[in-house]
Amino acid sequence: MAEKLLPMENVVAVGVSYEDYLEHYASDFYEWIDGVVIKMTPIHERHDLLTAYLRAIFDIYFALKPFGIVRSAPFSMKLEAVPSTREPDLQVILNENPFYTPTGMQGPADLCIKVVSLESIERDHGTKLGEYEKGGVGEYWIIDPLRREARFMRLDKLEGRYLAYREDENGDYQSPNLPGLLLHVPTLWLDPLPNPLQIADAIKAMVAE
Repeated sequence: MAEKLLPMENVVAVGVSYEDYLEHYASDFYEWIDGVVIKMTPIHERHDLLTAYLRAIFDIYFALKPFGIVRSAPFSMKLEAVPSTREPDLQVILNENPFYTPTGMQGPADLCIKVVSLESIERDHGTKLGEYEKGGVGEYWIIDPLRREARFMRLDKLEGRYLAYREDENGDYQSPNLPGLLLHVPTLWLDPLPNPLQIADAIKAMVAE
């Protein structure tokens, strides 16, 4: 099954236990799918810049409101409901989340964010969305700079499925779990992106309101 998700040149090992994955692969950019270890494709500069921008938003937000943390790949997330271990670009983990460990998530993060690259379109919009939905990830953001589109999925716990949300008429999206924080979607497509000082000023103004 897993070999069909990526070209064979991305498969580096098969028949690997989860314990062996943790020992030999989890500290680098590898994911584990039903015993198959796959190496993630090198990222484009735009992906790197956009991920760093989003990371800065959460770092500053949680410095001002310390009820959670953000972690970047290769920090892994193992989901019991599906035979895979993924490394989302970003994971937001609230303080009360019982699955956090210093070496990786042993259950769903509260929010996973994926910045789409050319080679990952199908996985990010399809395969991973299904895995995160089944695995109980509360929110999944798909940030697609190729289409200049952001998708925000929230898990309906009663239905056990994701419901799609979009930004409002001002271009802002707000997670119900992150009070006061507005993500201005049009800003994601700017070149250059706001610098750390500009990000800090914007977050401070939001939190102060």
